[in-house]
Amino acid sequence: MERLSLPSRIRTLPSRTPLDPYVLLLLATVGLAALLPARGTGADLASGASTAAVALLFFLYGARLSTREALDGLKHWRLHVTVLACTFVVFPLLGLAARGLVPVLLTDPLCQGLLFLTLVPSTIQSSIAFTSIARGNVPAAICAGSFSSLAGIVLTPLLAATLLGGSGVGFSAGSVGKIVAQLLVPFLAGQVLRRWIGSFVARHRKVLGLVDRGSILLVVYTAFSAGMVQGIWQRVSAARLGALLAVEAVLLAVMLLLTWYGAKALGFGREDRVAIQFAGSKKSLAAGLPMASVLFGAHASMAVLPLMLFHQMQLMVCAVIAKRRAHDAAVHAGPVNGPVRGGSSRSEAGTATRSG
Repeated sequence: MERLSLPSRIRTLPSRTPLDPYVLLLLATVGLAALLPARGTGADLASGASTAAVALLFFLYGARLSTREALDGLKHWRLHVTVLACTFVVFPLLGLAARGLVPVLLTDPLCQGLLFLTLVPSTIQSSIAFTSIARGNVPAAICAGSFSSLAGIVLTPLLAATLLGGSGVGFSAGSVGKIVAQLLVPFLAGQVLRRWIGSFVARHRKVLGLVDRGSILLVVYTAFSAGMVQGIWQRVSAARLGALLAVEAVLLAVMLLLTWYGAKALGFGREDRVAIQFAGSKKSLAAGLPMASVLFGAHASMAVLPLMLFHQMQLMVCAVIAKRRAHDAAVHAGPVNGPVRGGSSRSEAGTATRSG
């Protein structure tokens, strides 16, 4: 089979730079919110625009997801169940265990943000890119990321209602109704209308990708503006941030080791193990930020801070691992001109690059 040909921008992103340029934009947006936070009428306008942007974002997600490709991917159900278990069972259990670090290392709001991080779905774009570099099962990574994102629209708010309902960070079980109205309904509308607008969305993927990222930047600005008004930085010291980074480093290391060696114990081959490791160990900033804005409202800034830090950390660490896996594959297999399990078309890759 032919090796999946990913767009060069996606294929080379992890090797070009350890720092995601989009993360720099996110940090710049946080800086803008710190200097010029939205207040009063401006805050109301920003909040309304953010709500509309999130609905548009999930409508586009629904319009892009190919139901046929998703159903075809079910053939490799053991792999997908493994990734889903890592994302929505193992990760949350580790998040719950982190509650034992309060108040020695983490404050309660930071711990709740860390727990929320463990509830969001896996990435799509970066999982595909790293799996391709490491010569793994790319089509499996595409389907696993897509299934995780789809499941997360339902599972993330349900898990949050169960685990964060009494946390005191502004979340309540009633937020599930908001997530249905602002996320699930637009997503389903996109799926229903996909047969008529799918080709338009595919032709204008670049422009709509800018809409995606712009929407997330707006969500970040709105969340951190509210945080500034509430005095977020007076509540998070440098020492606490350092402790949070250390805890997240341990969390990432545990998941990387568990997905790699656990997949081996379950009998998966090397290419499947690569896909499981990269899809099962990461969390989606693109999906998590809009969900946090809906679930936590004015308290979203504390909830998304751990996710933003973890996102950059996983990119840097997984870039190194992907190169190592590729080198190991080359040493054992000799010069490889192509075969990666489960060849696919450029269109499949394009479908999967819609979020990270």
